[in-house]
Amino acid sequence: MRSRRRAAALPALLLAALLAALTAAGPAGAAGYRYWSFWEREGDRWTYATQGPSTARPSDGDVQGFRFAVSEDSADATRPRGTADFATICAATPQRDGRKRIALVLDFGTRADAPSGETPPAARTACASVPPDASTAEALAVVAKPLRYDTNALLCAIAGYPERGCGEQVAVAEAQDSGEGDEDGGSGGPSLGLLAGAGVVAVLAAAAVWQARRRA
Repeated sequence: MRSRRRAAALPALLLAALLAALTAAGPAGAAGYRYWSFWEREGDRWTYATQGPSTARPSDGDVQGFRFAVSEDSADATRPRGTADFATICAATPQRDGRKRIALVLDFGTRADAPSGETPPAARTACASVPPDASTAEALAVVAKPLRYDTNALLCAIAGYPERGCGEQVAVAEAQDSGEGDEDGGSGGPSLGLLAGAGVVAVLAAAAVWQARRRA
């Protein structure tokens, strides 16, 4: 009798494990911010900039990037896409005395990260020829007007995008659930391994039910 009770209880335990696994796979709903992040490229690797574009003063030949996305913090920020280097971006901009050339990568992000009712422009690159002491913000103003800043000098829009908003807080899951993927990250859905594990639990649960009925 005791063995029968244990056999009958096994399916419930396995099904509870399955529900727990599927619940854990759901979006955490963490809070993030929709904003333009600023990056510097060293070789083929993007590094999150340690200062803002208004104070950064790049050297001739530098590559810098901007990416519009929803991110929780700098560690979670999404990198600009594309592999164009300085020689490619500035190929049509000749070197001039008393000027420096800054290669800029402008990634307007995906529809998943766009504010409601807006569509992100296609990503593009630009080569800014500016005075030797120019900041990144000044280089950006040469090639990507109009720029928009808030009262705290936070960069809100590049080339007029987005039309509204500036660093507003949003739910990260809200952006992930829109269904558009990103080459720099996943779509936010459960992993293949998790789904496979859930399938195994379901099979074991079915087998346990059959065994319990057989013994009954």
